[in-house]
Amino acid sequence: MHTDTIASVSTHILDTSIGRPAEDVPVTLAARGGSDAPWVTLGSSVTDADGRCKDLPVLPEGTTHVRLDFDTETYFAHEHSPKKQAAAQQDAPHVRDSGAFFPEVAITFAVVPGEHYHVPLLLNPFGYSVYRGS
Repeated sequence: MHTDTIASVSTHILDTSIGRPAEDVPVTLAARGGSDAPWVTLGSSVTDADGRCKDLPVLPEGTTHVRLDFDTETYFAHEHSPKKQAAAQQDAPHVRDSGAFFPEVAITFAVVPGEHYHVPLLLNPFGYSVYRGS
């Protein structure tokens, strides 16, 4: 949705340790209308096979700040199950057996009405990078 009074948000995740989209990552979206306002959880989603959340809720009018919380611990625990590990070792033998150093990634950013914000997350077990995409 793109209107003059509402900002919109989308995201996707690439697991750079295996060079593939990160599937089944729980993502929660929260918003607030001003720096002193309380955070309101709007909803949650899970990334699809392409690493995308296609069903994030619409932001309420008056939103000034948005927070995306990525549950990376759940993802890496699942990703590093024995079956997944065996498949990953075939494709990328350098992948480590350990879980995530960062059990969650919380990204907070400012928004203005009428703009769309695409926030990709580049993720690996020991680091991450995020940016405003298009």
